Amino acid sequence: MLSSSRNTKTRIAALLRLPLLTTAVVQKGAIVVMKAGEAQGGHAAASLLYVGVAVDGADGPKGDSDILVRRDEAARFDNDAVAPITHSDIGTKAAILDDHTVSSDATGRSQTGLIIDVDADGVWIMVEGA
Repeated sequence: MLSSSRNTKTRIAALLRLPLLTTAVVQKGAIVVMKAGEAQGGHAAASLLYVGVAVDGADGPKGDSDILVRRDEAARFDNDAVAPITHSDIGTKAAILDDHTVSSDATGRSQTGLIIDVDADGVWIMVEGA
């Protein structure tokens, strides 16, 4: 326990620069996930950590070593046509189908942040990061 005041440094974490998987190509606006300490585009796989939305594109094979990711806001992603998310899913987490689509089917898939709305254009997901 502190016995006196401490000057704890803080920073705004709405934008994060994360190390990019050397083989990853991530487009602007894509779902970004982390695995083994490296960022990549969202895809259907277990054990991925959802961290946000790509602010700019990044291309690991062309030499990009990091990617700028936005978090702490809501983002709208496409809704899976096969296993769509509905209004009854609001308040739960969506499953990642690919780098721009979310699903209600979580089988073998990692999760996003909380679903906060569903409209005709897609699913609004809270981008809270880790």
